Amino acid sequence: RKDDLLQGIFKGGHHTTLMHTHITMLISGMSRHLIWRMLHVHPYYNSEQVSQRYAKMKLENFVYPETGSRAEWEAYYRDRFMDYEALIEILLPDVEAVVPKFRRKDSRKKAQEMARYVLPGGMSAYLYHTVNVITVLRYIAVAKAMPECRSEAMAFADILAEKLIETDASLAPLVEHAQAANPVFPAFDMNGLKAKIGVDDEPVKVYDVVGDAAFEVNENYADVLRYSQMLPDQGVLGGFSTYTRLSLSADAQNQRHRRSPAVRPALETIYARRHYVPPIIAKNPEALALYERAIAASYDFFEAQRDCIGFSEAAYALSNAHEIELVERNDFTSFHHKAQMRLCYNAQEEIFDIVYEQVKQLRAMEVPGAEEFLPPCATRFAMKIRPTCPEGDHFCGVKVWKLDFEEYKREI
Repeated sequence: RKDDLLQGIFKGGHHTTLMHTHITMLISGMSRHLIWRMLHVHPYYNSEQVSQRYAKMKLENFVYPETGSRAEWEAYYRDRFMDYEALIEILLPDVEAVVPKFRRKDSRKKAQEMARYVLPGGMSAYLYHTVNVITVLRYIAVAKAMPECRSEAMAFADILAEKLIETDASLAPLVEHAQAANPVFPAFDMNGLKAKIGVDDEPVKVYDVVGDAAFEVNENYADVLRYSQMLPDQGVLGGFSTYTRLSLSADAQNQRHRRSPAVRPALETIYARRHYVPPIIAKNPEALALYERAIAASYDFFEAQRDCIGFSEAAYALSNAHEIELVERNDFTSFHHKAQMRLCYNAQEEIFDIVYEQVKQLRAMEVPGAEEFLPPCATRFAMKIRPTCPEGDHFCGVKVWKLDFEEYKREI
C-alpha cells in the first residue's frame, strides 16, 4: 500500500513528498569538468568544495578517460602540472609587489590562483554535496545526456542508483524510471543569438533589459543574511540578459550564483582555440611565454585526443583557461547580491571584470538604480553599517567605499 502510494504520487508528478529528504554525499575523485557540467549547473544543491584558488593542487588528483592511452594522458597531466608549479614561482615576486603588506603571507595562494589556469579540467575535486531525492533521481536520468565526460557521469549515476536503493528499497521503481528516461541535452544557436544582439568580439554584452532597479537598497540588501531573498520587492520583476565569454575556471565560480540561470551549450558546438590570460601573467614576459606554451600544448593534446576518442572523453584535457560562451539571465534583486559579492576586491579577478562590465553597461543604458550595484563595503558605508568591510582579516587593503565606480582598479 505504501509503495503503491509512493509510485502513484511520483508518476503524477507530485514531487513535494520526495523533497523533504536530503542526502549529503562526500564526493572524492570527480573531475572538475563534470562538477561544472552536471552538479553545479542547477539551483537545487549545496556544495562545499576544496578551491583551486587557494589550495595547492596535487599531481595524483587527475581523472582519466575510459579510452585512450593512459601513458599519454599521464605525460600530459604531468607536463601541465609542472607548468603550474613553475608559474607559481615565477609569479610570486609580482604578487608580493602588489598585495598589501599585511596580506603578504597570502602571496603564494594568490600566485596559485593565477597559475591554476593552466591546469586541465581533468583535475579532480573533493567536496560535500547536498541534494534532495528528486535531484538524485534527475542526476541518474540526465547523466547519459551529458555532452562532455559522459562515461564518468554515467558511472556516477550507477553509484547513486545503487546507494539510493540500499538506503530505501521502495525507491527502486523510481530509480528504474530515471534509468529508462531519455532526456535530451538542449541545442542552442549561439552564433544566431550573437548576430541578433550585435555581439562582435566583446566578451560581455548586456541586452533585453526589462524594468528597472530603482528599489530601496536598505538592510534587506546590506545585511549578510540578505533578507531581500525572503522579502521580494519590485527588483524581482525586472532584469536583463548577458552574453558572456569567460574561462571554464571563472564560470565554475560564476555558476555558484544559483539565481543567475544560464544556458551553457555543449562545448563541441562552440569550440574554438581561445583562452583567457590573467593580467598579471600578461605583464610578465617570462610567465606569459610559459603560459602561452602550456595552453597551446593543451589545445594540441586535446585536439589529437578528440580525433581518437571523441570530444566527450577528450574534454578532460581542456585547460581552466579555455573560454566558453554562455547566456545568463538575472533579476535585479538577485543581481544586487551578485554585484556585491563579485565587485569585492577579494573576488576572482576575471569575474570581477565581467560584473564590472555588466554594471557599466547598465549605467550607460541609464537603467534606474544601476548606480546602486556596488561592492558590500560601499553599500554598508552608505547605510552607516559597521564594520564597513565585512571581510575581517581578509580586508583587501583598499578603501573601495571611498572610490567612485569609475575609479575601481584591481592590481590582482
